[in-house]
Amino acid sequence: MFVTRQRSRAHAPTINMQAWILIRSVSFGAMALLFLLVQNLPAFARGAPESFADLVEVTSPAVVNITTTTKIDTKIAPRGIVPEGSPFEDLFRDFQERNPNGAPPRRASALGSGFIISEDGFMVTNNHVIEGADEIMVEFSDGSERAAKIIGVDKNIDIALLKVDTDVALGYVSFGNSDIARVGDWVMAIGNPLGQGFSVSAGIISARNRELSGYYDDYIQTDAAINRGNSGGPLFSMDGEVIGVNTAILSPNGGSIGIGFSMSSNVVAPVVAQLREFGEVRRGWLGVTIGNVTEDIAEALGLDDPSGAIVQDVAAGGPADEGGLQATDVIVMFDGIKVANSGELVRVVGKAPVGKTVNVVVLRDGKRKTLQVALGQRPSLDELARSGGLGNQPPQEPEVSTFMGIGLMDIDPKLRKEKGLDESAVGLFVHSVDEASDAYQKGLRAGDIITDAGQKSVGSVADFAEQLASTKESGRQSILVLARREGQPRFVVLNLE
Repeated sequence: MFVTRQRSRAHAPTINMQAWILIRSVSFGAMALLFLLVQNLPAFARGAPESFADLVEVTSPAVVNITTTTKIDTKIAPRGIVPEGSPFEDLFRDFQERNPNGAPPRRASALGSGFIISEDGFMVTNNHVIEGADEIMVEFSDGSERAAKIIGVDKNIDIALLKVDTDVALGYVSFGNSDIARVGDWVMAIGNPLGQGFSVSAGIISARNRELSGYYDDYIQTDAAINRGNSGGPLFSMDGEVIGVNTAILSPNGGSIGIGFSMSSNVVAPVVAQLREFGEVRRGWLGVTIGNVTEDIAEALGLDDPSGAIVQDVAAGGPADEGGLQATDVIVMFDGIKVANSGELVRVVGKAPVGKTVNVVVLRDGKRKTLQVALGQRPSLDELARSGGLGNQPPQEPEVSTFMGIGLMDIDPKLRKEKGLDESAVGLFVHSVDEASDAYQKGLRAGDIITDAGQKSVGSVADFAEQLASTKESGRQSILVLARREGQPRFVVLNLE
């Protein structure tokens, strides 16, 4: 055993004292460097806050609960609903004579959230929280209530500005810079989820620059719990600034599954400022119909890559027409900003001040050309429709009419060809179904075809709307719909509430 150990030592490398000191010095140096790196890690990866309590204490007084009340007519069915000769005809006539005006209108309530942005009572919420309301009541953190009035709304980004009268200075919060918020940053939401009152949730930013349905969308996605009733509430950064307005969730059951969307503050703040000053939003308008540059278009025009926005039409006498833009021009820069696609052009034009003269760089006949355009004010949606839709927006998608969360389209030859429908298919094509709607819960799905509503055939959206109106006027709370999926019929009873 002794010999073995000696042999082991005899074969081991030997080092002198100077070498050992050098190695030890290097080791201590490496350890010191590692210690410094560990000490500096928080600069690159911040840990979770120890507590959100201080942030809640500072910001919560500016968060409010919003209750809206809407008056709904519930008139008794008109004469003629009972067939002539029916044994119930006399009974029904007597009932109508005793109630000539029908049942009194009832009142429906809805709940949401909001936040105060000035000490004199201006506050922000979602437009869908207060849309159609006859009365808006705001409940403050101390339990007091005040009536609010609407200063202005912007349906494009679902924002409303409200105002309450107050004799005292109110606590308020300010908008932060959402552009510097990063995926992975901690955020906190405060609101009135499911009508439970003041509630706080926290999470991180899951994604940035999400688009849902609008031309001006720039949503922050977060896993902070957001439920019904949180709509219109603030999304706070850890500095206590509002970087988003909680607007929507993605959910198969109507509850939070960790995918919520907040409209970014850098979109909301300029809109709120205009609503406060003018009572409306004044967006820049170029006066063109545009589309994306596809690979085929890029190849046909001899472009190096499929980027920019191609002009499909120019409004006669509009800003673009006055500035010299032409159909087939490819807009590659607007006011010094590179244009990647048509959607981006819409956003940058919409943010530009009305009346500003901007440089627009286009590709025409393979050459870059700079034009100067004095922006106009974007017309309303109704005005755009009357003028053929010539605005600074991408080509309109096929028209979809929404009823009770169901997106419906008339079946025409183009749709029939696009969706591969049989020539015998008639009725209304179900384009989409809101997953939070009664229709979705009852099994209606995109791709279904509705052929009957209220026991009458429906061949157009107008027919369907007429049947809904007739059903509501008769006092009924639901409507019977016949839908077909792959030719198989199925009845669905939809609530009208």
